Amino acid sequence: MDEIRIAIVGLGTRSLNWISVMQRIGGFRVVAVCDPIAALHARALSRLERPGEVRAYTRYEDVLTDPGVDAVALTVRCEEQGAMAAQGLEAGKHVNMEVPGAHRMEDCWRIVAAQERTGKVFQLAEQVRYAGFVEAWRGLVAEGRLGQITFCEGQYFHYYVGKSFVDPATGRFYGPDGVAAHPEARPAWLSRMPPIHYLPHDLGPLLKVLDDRVVEVMAMSTGSPSAAHPVLPSPDVQVALMKTERGAILRLAVSFAQPHPHVNNHWLHVLGTKGSVEWRRSNRDFPKLYLTDGQMHDKSDVDWRFERTDAPPEARGSGHSDMDYYVHAAFRDAVLGVRPLDYDVYRAMDTTAPAILAAESIARDGAKLRVPSFRPDATRPAGRMPLEGR
Repeated sequence: MDEIRIAIVGLGTRSLNWISVMQRIGGFRVVAVCDPIAALHARALSRLERPGEVRAYTRYEDVLTDPGVDAVALTVRCEEQGAMAAQGLEAGKHVNMEVPGAHRMEDCWRIVAAQERTGKVFQLAEQVRYAGFVEAWRGLVAEGRLGQITFCEGQYFHYYVGKSFVDPATGRFYGPDGVAAHPEARPAWLSRMPPIHYLPHDLGPLLKVLDDRVVEVMAMSTGSPSAAHPVLPSPDVQVALMKTERGAILRLAVSFAQPHPHVNNHWLHVLGTKGSVEWRRSNRDFPKLYLTDGQMHDKSDVDWRFERTDAPPEARGSGHSDMDYYVHAAFRDAVLGVRPLDYDVYRAMDTTAPAILAAESIARDGAKLRVPSFRPDATRPAGRMPLEGR
């Protein structure tokens, strides 16, 4: 195989970027598009170099039974996206999917078991873990420059209310101010989803920096509906407190409804016994570094960025500060046998499951919950669901 025959499933605006990047970097041939809203097909087909050769489906099941499809790209936003990823693997397709990886623990296990049974490539396309500053911080931690990591913070505050409601016939989105004039619109999954489910967007990069995984989680939430936009059913902010296998404490927050500048949605902070690193608070600010053995009396500005200094030419302008290139290149190379995924199915579930359990903790009045390891062991052979076959 020298190219991947891929189907794009879910034809919102995010799919258009995926189509553009895949055509740009090579190694992919889009052979099918799929969305239950047929009105969205034409827009996606118009972005393709050979639209006349592309099949259009309204049913995901038809994609999975198509023998001409090697892989599926899931750019969906729905409660069933984890189950859809598992179905893709079970049907013998490679799967590359948008964050989050699942919304139910059962789907996490189903993805893992299906990937183990089939050997197909599964990737959670979390692009921030490829950022230049994440790579730099990972090096500092691995070299011991920050000492033992004791505390980390992260937040993803993306004021995204413009897509809170959707017309099920056309796929058109509306925000809180426009929905009253469109009674046909329904709350989109983004406005019904517990915001904390989107935690992998910052937990993934943090766990890469730490080379660690979460073992305990508890969480709290503001009230529902939103205080900022009462027409929204979702809370404004949800916050998770976690502990890692190596003993670090993590505090992470997510918000989509809280008004926030439309820049710098991510913020991360890593504190160790010998120093700390911190992302910038605004675009007029700089990231910070402090080393206790560096003769430093205060934190120093450092010109770390999302963009990587070692980015190849084809990465430039690929989206999300060039980071979108890396998730597609990694998936392509894994499917074509060039190199295995670093962000494998186990690491993907290490970032997905804590978010699901954080929402469960909120529902259980802040109960502290254990996060399982998804690696096979004596109690769960590879390819089996938990408790299966006992």
